[in-house]
Amino acid sequence: MTTPTSKGFHHITMVSSDAQRTLAFYRDLLGIQLIKKTINFDDPGAYHLYFGNAEGMPGTILTFFEWPHTRRGHWGVGGVHHLALEVRNTEAQLKWKRRLEDEGVPVNGPIDRGYFTSLYFADPDGQILEIATAGPGYAIDEPAEALGQSLLLPPVDPTPDEKAIRLLTYPEPVLEVADDMRLNGIHHITGITDDLRKAGDFYEATIGLRLVKKTYNQDDGKTLHYFWASYDGHTVTPHSSFTLFGWDGSTFLAKPGGGQTHHIAFRAKDEEEQAAWREHLLSLGVEVSHVMDRGYFRSIYFRAPDGMLLEIATDVPGFSIDEPTDRLGSDLKLPDWLEGKRVEIEGMLTPLS
Repeated sequence: MTTPTSKGFHHITMVSSDAQRTLAFYRDLLGIQLIKKTINFDDPGAYHLYFGNAEGMPGTILTFFEWPHTRRGHWGVGGVHHLALEVRNTEAQLKWKRRLEDEGVPVNGPIDRGYFTSLYFADPDGQILEIATAGPGYAIDEPAEALGQSLLLPPVDPTPDEKAIRLLTYPEPVLEVADDMRLNGIHHITGITDDLRKAGDFYEATIGLRLVKKTYNQDDGKTLHYFWASYDGHTVTPHSSFTLFGWDGSTFLAKPGGGQTHHIAFRAKDEEEQAAWREHLLSLGVEVSHVMDRGYFRSIYFRAPDGMLLEIATDVPGFSIDEPTDRLGSDLKLPDWLEGKRVEIEGMLTPLS
């Protein structure tokens, strides 16, 4: 059977301890549109918020389960270390640095990573975030038609001037998110694994991702850092780069909770493609869930060998199935089977503004 190949990420789901605070941070500070206000179908007394671009396109979607009494989580093996959002260029990045710092958010960067430039900070729950530039891309140190062939040293100065980096910022206050600094969805997601080779074999065999870069973590110079993506041998598909730090043999496991990723979802075109994917996973001996109706997409779930929870979600029917595109995120939406309990559910939720 031919390995199905995902076009990239559908969404990433993280954990919030306070839905109103998360809304203020991602919508009001980062300027990412709220595209769906609903509840966790498995826990109707808690919010499930979706953020993304105006159309709710796969690859731009960030979702949050609200767990009000959760402890703070921590990254580790089998979890996500950070989520990177894409911005156009370094000038826009400096605007973000000024905007975030003026709002009291500590920022590290911008740091030249060779393939892109990175700005780091955290959301109120501690989820590590990065704003990464769109380029220059993975072909700066090996041919575009032969990515991921050799283990390469990072193409940057290993001893950056940290003082100069701290002082670098935009000269004027940035009071609004201008069009030139809009965050363009998921740039990459970086996780941690205890067996880099096994993890790579797994993602290549199950998701159809291809290795596009073999290098080292620039912050310590010795930890292997590999990149996979949807790659046709010439071009890396946007919103598809998945990177892993190799902590081979480590028992420092990710701890679930606030500020941590719950799962990563990859794209399937439709239910037919998803069904073929499920059969493919089962043929590999991977335990996979039955198909679950999430209203805006259909989902199947399985785990990577290191424990990372993964999902394959359909692009259809999409987020405009129950409200028009120009009103996405305006009202609390419930699935049909819970509509009869709306008054009870609304009574359990704290209103959002």
